[in-house]
Amino acid sequence: ARRVQRFLSQPFFVAEQYTGLEGALVPIEDTIKGFKMILNGEVDQYPESAFNLCGTIEDVIKKGEEENAKQREEKDKEEPEKPS
Repeated sequence: ARRVQRFLSQPFFVAEQYTGLEGALVPIEDTIKGFKMILNGEVDQYPESAFNLCGTIEDVIKKGEEENAKQREEKDKEEPEKPS
């Protein structure tokens, strides 16, 4: 439910001055496609934060992949190398 809520917080033009993000017009078909993908669990591998203030589900996927890669890099830095 939180993913849906965040996904529906698309970057609105009226909020540009508050968010610092450029507004986006998203066709209803794209919004419905993304909504269905969320409900079907097709994007469960991405963190909830990736869904916030994105226009299309493709934007969410791109942002989610970037966040996942960043988390992996941070995790790799924290784990000491094992001797061979």
